[in-house]
This record gives sequence, C-alpha cells and structure tokens, in this order.
Amino acid sequence: MSALRKLAGQTAIYGLSSIVARFINFLLVPLYTSKFVFEPAEYGVVTALYSWTALLNVVLTFGMETAYFRFAVKAPLAQQNDNGRTLYSTATYGLLIPALLFMVFAGASSGNIASGLGFPAYASSVLMLVLIIGIDTVTTIPMARLRQEGRPWKFAFINMLSVAVNVGLSLFFILYCMKRYNMGETNGLIDAAYDPSFGVGYVFAINLVATAVKLLVLLPSWPSPAHIEKQLLRAMAAFGLPLMLAGLAGMINETSDRIILKYLLPADIADAQIGIYGACYKLAVLITLFIQAFRMGAEPFFFSHAKEKNSKETFARIMNVFVAVCMSAFLVVMLFMDLFKWFIPNPAFHEGLRVVPILMLANVFLGIYYNQSVWYKLTDRTRTGGTIALIGAAITIALNFALIPVIGYMGSAWATLACYAGMAIISYFWGQKHYPIPYNVSRVLLYMAGAVVLWWGCEQVALEGVVKYGVRAVVLMGYIAALWRMERPISPTS
Repeated sequence: MSALRKLAGQTAIYGLSSIVARFINFLLVPLYTSKFVFEPAEYGVVTALYSWTALLNVVLTFGMETAYFRFAVKAPLAQQNDNGRTLYSTATYGLLIPALLFMVFAGASSGNIASGLGFPAYASSVLMLVLIIGIDTVTTIPMARLRQEGRPWKFAFINMLSVAVNVGLSLFFILYCMKRYNMGETNGLIDAAYDPSFGVGYVFAINLVATAVKLLVLLPSWPSPAHIEKQLLRAMAAFGLPLMLAGLAGMINETSDRIILKYLLPADIADAQIGIYGACYKLAVLITLFIQAFRMGAEPFFFSHAKEKNSKETFARIMNVFVAVCMSAFLVVMLFMDLFKWFIPNPAFHEGLRVVPILMLANVFLGIYYNQSVWYKLTDRTRTGGTIALIGAAITIALNFALIPVIGYMGSAWATLACYAGMAIISYFWGQKHYPIPYNVSRVLLYMAGAVVLWWGCEQVALEGVVKYGVRAVVLMGYIAALWRMERPISPTS
C-alpha cells in the first residue's frame, strides 16, 4: 500500500495546481454565462476557438513530455554523466524552435485564419490564441522536469500563480468592468480601462497574460547554454511521434464535436448551440479534473514502479480505486443537479443539461483508458496507443456527422461516450495479450452500474425540498461507504 499512498500523495499535490486551476476556471463559468456578460452565441465563440487550441497544443508538444519521462528512466548515453542536463536542454530547445516558428507565421496570418474558421470578426482573439499556444509549448518541458524530479510543490506554486493572475484579471475586467457596463453602470475607472468593442477578446487577453507569467517564473530554470544532441532528439521524436498522433486523435475525440457543430448546424444557431453545449460540458468537470491530476501523478509513477514486485497487482488495484472515485463524483453531480445547474446562472443555457450524465460516463471510460495505457507505454508499443486513438477518432467523427444533423449536440454527447467506451474495450483486450494486468473487470462494471442505477432510481421517486436532498445524500453516503468497505486498506495484522 505504500506505493498507492505515494501515488495518492503526488496526485493530491499536483491537484493543488491541476485540479484547483481547472476548478477555478470552472467557477468562472457562472461569470461568463451570466445574463450581463456573454450570451450563448458569444460563449460559443470562446468554446469553438479553444477547441482548435487544444488540437494545436498536442501537435506542437509532439509527445515530448512523455518522451522526456521515458528517457530520464532509460538514461541514454548522452545524459549518463551530466545529471540529465543534455536531455533537458535537447527536449526544451527541441520544442522552442518550432514554437517560435508557429508564433511568427500563424500570428502573421491570424486574420486569414479567423476567416477560415468562420470567425472573421475575431482576428485579434486568434492572434492571442496563437501566442498562448506557443508559450504553453515552450513551458512544457520545464514544467515536466519539476514532475520528473519529484517537486510537486513548486509545480503547484507556478500553476497557481498563473491561475491567480487569470482570476484576478477576470474579476476586474469581466465582473467589474464588463458586467457593470452592460448593466448600465459606468464610472471613471470603467471608462478608462474597459473597451466594450473588445468583447470576448478579454477572455483571451487575460489567458495570454497568465500564460506569460508562467513563462517568466520558469526562465531562471531555463537550460543554459543551449544544446541539442541531435541523435537524442531523433530518438525522442521517434518515441514521441506515435504519442503525438495518439494525442491528436485523443483531442479530436475530446474537442472535434464543438468544431463540427459549427459546420453541421444552421449558421443562425450554430454559435449559440456550441455555447450551450460547451457550458454544460463544464459540469462534467469533477471527473475530468480528477483524471487530469491522476495522469500527472500516475505517468511517472507507472514508469518508476514497473519493475517492482507485484507491480501489476498494484496497477489493477489503482484501477478499482480510480473508478470508485470517478463514479462517486458522478453521483455527486447527478444527484444534486438541481443545485449544480446554477453554476450556469443564465437559464438560456439550461436546455443542454441533458448531456451531462452522458459526458460524465464518457469521461469515466476515458479515465479507464488512461489507466490501461500503462501497458503500451511500458512495452514501448506507443504506436498501439496511436492506433487505438485513431480508431476512437474515426468513431467520433463518423457518429458526429451521422447524429448532429438529426439530434444536434446530443449526437455529440453520444458520440463521445461511444468513442471512449470503445477505446477502453479495445485497449483492455489488446493489453491483456502483451502486458496482462489482472484488472477486476466485474468490480469495475459493478461500481459503474451501481452509480447509474442509484441515480436513475432517485430520478423515479417524486420528492421535493429537504426530503429530496436528504434522501439523495443518504444514497450518496451509502454508495461511498460500500466502496470504502470493498477497497479499504487491509492491515497486516487483520
């Protein structure tokens, strides 16, 4: 259990930055979706543009983060005698050069790009996104180095500083200036600091400043002098390329629905529908945040513990605990949806709440797939991961094109669930042939089915007020108590 405790501790600390950072962004959703800030169509612009950003981030980082972890363990000849300085410098500058080229050329073409994406009035927002993507790429390896060296507190501090800047500027420009201006309240400070014509551009400008702050804090740890070991870079690129393709396919699975909606829905409602879907997607955040923090702690953990005795049994136990936590989060949100929905204060968005249970279950399957990915990473079969993700991307695109014209954004939600469930199933059977891990499949399915049945059952009982929430709280506590009884640590003396 000591290995599990170590993973839990690292996941918790990384969560201070990863979970808390995204959760704070989640808490900004009520601000962005209030009646006096952004209407669904305006929020749809933000959602759609950030969807493109996610795809480009994967391409520019080129799987180099995971390659950095892998080669730090492999200790190639180029870094055996220099404490990893060659590896660090090669990986960092290997990403810096393409990032700079991207910022120069894409930035110069931001107007044409905005028009091509269907948002010709938002060229300045596209330019800011280009800079955000480039800076994020540049900081990838310095942040990964903190994880590889086991320095989660510094990692958390840097991320939280960036979040603090984001939140502070959002509260000033959007809550204080924009909201008050739209409510008809003005004063000298608002007149001097706020330009109403900039609109949703403030979201991107604030993000750009926060990202730049992260870069400034990391500059003292920048590798110097600059050195790229070409042979090492080629080996890392060969390792990372399949991961990049897998990551790109994964981002297609995660974000392409909001992109495709733009082109398959009627032009007069597309942006508003994307905004509604994107806002309600945020309510799946409790699961997606945990998955993100888990991945950050789990990836270096899996590599460093793979050779230990009973490591596969440990990995199987981690899967049980992971699904138990995810399904508990599912119940928290779904049993108390009447409360959670007011994180989106404008009722114009509430029609999309029906996608939430589908998307939450989809993300549980995605987390299961991430857990299983240990088998092809530890056996250096990263092309397999790419193949599975490409299959998932094909499912996503095909079902989106088939379902969106019929049922709108509900088709996107069902396509996401089908994609992630399919990827998890394929990965399980493939992995058992090459790196068999004794997953307790029946227990995992029991946890998932139990949560869904409890939620469905509560929906069938007509209760109101305090009684309703009291019954649901008892159901939730009973589910968590049952999971704890099944997964609790067993003391050596028992």
